[in-house]
Amino acid sequence: MPSQTNVGVQKIRAIGLTVTNCNRSLNFYKEALAFELVSDITVEGQDYSDLEGITEAKIRIVTLQLGDELIELIEYLNIQGKPIPKDSQSNDLWFQHLAIVVSDMDRAYAQVRSFPIEPISVAPQTILSDNETSGGVGAFKFKDPDGHDLELIWFPAEKGQDKWHQNRNRLFLGIDHSAIAISNTEQSLHFYRDLLGMQVDSRSLNWRPTQTRLDDLPGAKVQITALRPAQGGLGIELLDYLVPKKGRPIPSDWKSCDIARVQIELVVNDIEQTIEILRQNGVQFVSSRIVQFAENTSPYQKGCVVKDPDGHAILLIAEGY
Repeated sequence: MPSQTNVGVQKIRAIGLTVTNCNRSLNFYKEALAFELVSDITVEGQDYSDLEGITEAKIRIVTLQLGDELIELIEYLNIQGKPIPKDSQSNDLWFQHLAIVVSDMDRAYAQVRSFPIEPISVAPQTILSDNETSGGVGAFKFKDPDGHDLELIWFPAEKGQDKWHQNRNRLFLGIDHSAIAISNTEQSLHFYRDLLGMQVDSRSLNWRPTQTRLDDLPGAKVQITALRPAQGGLGIELLDYLVPKKGRPIPSDWKSCDIARVQIELVVNDIEQTIEILRQNGVQFVSSRIVQFAENTSPYQKGCVVKDPDGHAILLIAEGY
């Protein structure tokens, strides 16, 4: 394996969701989940087309913040993307959710149920206490107006990052992680841990009727591996479903403009060396090159989109000018 002395993911800058209509999604995330508007820009030109692998792309990017974390709502103004399949399930390999931390599950559940959401879970669930990693954690899964998967998560005093037990006067606190369905844990660890330098934070096996009711999957049994970047903060969870068997793969013809697309933005400390390591290891690229942006046209200096082993989109970025 190539030397990775200077390579490593420092932090996750944001999670990007491709949406049908930014205005509709903006209203939902602000009103239902208390996100705050940071910026609203429209970009086009060769740089963004090369970055996302879309010819003559014209893109509206709305950045929202909750606590310390950012999401981007990404609307392709001149291209109509394919919708998320209506029969999507949590073990389909395109599944990816945002885990939104709440200070009071009952109040947060009542709040989101007052909006026209599509529930996944039958109701909020509490992981049983014999699960050492997740015991006592409360969760509820549902879909946003486009069908993107979301989770409300509540941590008891002894679980979760310290910051989730501060500033509890707010109902919605921030984003703990983005969870992705994968086909093989070791394969994904090779990509995220060995090649990108993320660190394993915890492992657990979640099953029993609680998980079935949470995922709406009969007999659900899932191996979960939590990863954090060097600077901590927002993480990635790998969801390796053992029961039911692995769902459908991400179709090879899905593009950045398709609504199922979720893009994790990873800040790396040496983008050129990182890209070289990924090339040597046969990683699939979406971008045709490392795109360097002119100052003030982008929140980051350089970017390049790749796919993880199961096809989830990863935007590697270098910050600063």
